[in-house]
Amino acid sequence: MSEFERTITVKNKLGLHARAAAKLVKEVEKMNNTGGNADDRIWKLDVDKGGNGYAVIRFLPAPEGEDLPFVKLYSHAFQGPGGWFIENSLTTLGQKDPVSEYNSLLWNNGTDAGKETARKQKRKLTYVSNIYVVKDPANPENEGKVFLYKYGKKIFDKLTAAMQPEFEDEEAIDPFDFWQGANFKLKAKNVAGYRNYDSSEFAAPSPLLDDDDAMEALWKKQFSLAEIVAPDQFKTYDELKTRLDYVLGNKKSAAPQFEEEDNDRGQAEELVTAAVSKPTPAVAEEEDDALSYFAKLAEE
Repeated sequence: MSEFERTITVKNKLGLHARAAAKLVKEVEKMNNTGGNADDRIWKLDVDKGGNGYAVIRFLPAPEGEDLPFVKLYSHAFQGPGGWFIENSLTTLGQKDPVSEYNSLLWNNGTDAGKETARKQKRKLTYVSNIYVVKDPANPENEGKVFLYKYGKKIFDKLTAAMQPEFEDEEAIDPFDFWQGANFKLKAKNVAGYRNYDSSEFAAPSPLLDDDDAMEALWKKQFSLAEIVAPDQFKTYDELKTRLDYVLGNKKSAAPQFEEEDNDRGQAEELVTAAVSKPTPAVAEEEDDALSYFAKLAEE
């Protein structure tokens, strides 16, 4: 091969890498852009370049015919020699999950390396609720609409703290109630490279709207939460085990066939969001910025 041919070959490889990286970043941008998200049920707080964001939302009651105003979803997201493993965990349903079993073996193998790998592959907990967007300065067209909102333990702890205040001079509120609930001022900032919601707080309790008929109409517009954690939303144990083996490089099988890119983009967004959580105990439960994470990944 001539020097010219070698140069062109190298440039082509670099070009392919750059294009692949650009495509990756573009896809994550689409997934994090509420307007461009294929699953337009999901609302996400937009932040500026400094990582700061602000919105006012109202958590809504359980949908018609359902018991709870939130559901819990466990997922795994990590990278191995065979690529990324980004899947819902069967532990959500109280069933055996191959990743959890594998992590248990790693944790109990008596080595620090095993424990570190298990930490990186640990399951991520996400909560999902219906919300009403009161104020969204970055996307005012979302105001007055009902969405699904996915959030982590930090925000869930604020919900439970509102229902079970720590001090006797604090009045308990039901943040999911139309009449006795309260608007939630969601405030995001960047602290040491992580998305932080510590400044978020509830306003004084008040009815969501002055018109009961309008609130009933909102209630009927809510999305089913039970469907999100229905058994048919999860792959089988054998399917997950096959994917895990491939990601870990344990089997020389053909690359698994994925469903079309547009299939359940809302679930993909949740799992990609889960994938970017770093294993630092204080922040592992926080929602992270998927775009910045994958942008860094593309640069490596």
